[in-house]
Amino acid sequence: MRRGIAATALVAALGVTLAACGGSDSGSTGGSKSSGELSGTVTWWDTSTVGSEDKVFKKLAEGFTKKHPKVTVKYVNVPFGEAQNKFKNAAQSGSGAPDVIRSEVAWTPEFADLGYLAPLDGTPALKNQDDFLAQAAASTKYNGKTYAVPQVIDSMGLFYNKKIFKEAGVEAPKNIAELKTAAAKIKEKTGKTGLYLRGDDAYWFLSFLYGEGGDMVDAENKKITIDNEAGVKAFKTVKDLVDSKAAITDATNGWDNMQAAFKDGKVAMMINGPWALADTYAGKEFADKANLGIAPVPAGSAGQGAPQGGHNLAVYAGSKNLDASYAFAEYMSSAESQAQVTKELSLLPTRQSVYLQSEVAGNEKVGFFKPAVDKAVERPWIPEGGSLFAPLVTEYTKVLTGQTTPEQGAKTVGDGYRKLLKDWK
Repeated sequence: MRRGIAATALVAALGVTLAACGGSDSGSTGGSKSSGELSGTVTWWDTSTVGSEDKVFKKLAEGFTKKHPKVTVKYVNVPFGEAQNKFKNAAQSGSGAPDVIRSEVAWTPEFADLGYLAPLDGTPALKNQDDFLAQAAASTKYNGKTYAVPQVIDSMGLFYNKKIFKEAGVEAPKNIAELKTAAAKIKEKTGKTGLYLRGDDAYWFLSFLYGEGGDMVDAENKKITIDNEAGVKAFKTVKDLVDSKAAITDATNGWDNMQAAFKDGKVAMMINGPWALADTYAGKEFADKANLGIAPVPAGSAGQGAPQGGHNLAVYAGSKNLDASYAFAEYMSSAESQAQVTKELSLLPTRQSVYLQSEVAGNEKVGFFKPAVDKAVERPWIPEGGSLFAPLVTEYTKVLTGQTTPEQGAKTVGDGYRKLLKDWK
């Protein structure tokens, strides 16, 4: 999401103070631990989806104030698509940055490189850190230090409408060829479109890129790879899905259009992640949750691939209340908190111990996405990792809408990456 990685255009920033009935220092962000008790204010920027996820995370934050009655948590929901630049601007100016931010995994090394995050090694924030999944912990480290706590981890899958599939007489496609065949049968039997392919967010392109054996960059060898043969083939694959009418796409407002079309039964499939479950279940087609099927993203010529995503909790280096901020990050990523989030939202925990709990182990959606996460392709944990999407989404949209060719689109992205990563090949 994020979100996962989805931007949400409907979100309005909410500033809500969550305070227990006991005393608080709401007039100051500063806090004290001289008496052995945390106090003061912790401002938390949550980037989760409004209308579904945010309710759960806000309620969870209220639990922290019950444990620490002299601490006030100021909850602010910041639209995911705005949060990265908004945090950088606030941190650079030294004014308005939160104490704690829910950071998409690719943002963490960038924020750390800029000096905006407090190192967490040796702090209460990393309590029981050996319990974290290795791939989740990887995105929290930069230059030998730990700058965040893993909160949720995710990957992507193919969501499909079981009723439409049954009516059309098709099964979940295992590869791109089967996807096109299934889409044609769905159109013939039901008049509906097979796939909604989100066209305004390059994160949705990654599964096709990995499926052709490609990647954005080779971080280990400092090499640009988006414009190699595999990258061009991935652009051709998504373009062909649209040209063949197997998929419809968009240039703007993609998240809302995709979710609405799938929830209303206008399309049979979409590619999405566990962050979309709560909103998807709210649709009329999925009042019966059993109607939602999830399968691996259809494989390309080189195999099946989906990106590793997720969110971390990072503490602002300029926080005036570091002690309470460390404690808040630990609380929100604790096994107890993660189990609650999984129970209510089916988001995947980052702690190994949580998967052993009966309610989590028996969660059908976690049962699908956990193996997907285990096989997910790690993105490059470099400071520029989050910035790789800006030039990619521009050309991805242009290719899908016929404004450029797959070959030219890949070349333009590669040229953009070489300007961004000046010492790379």
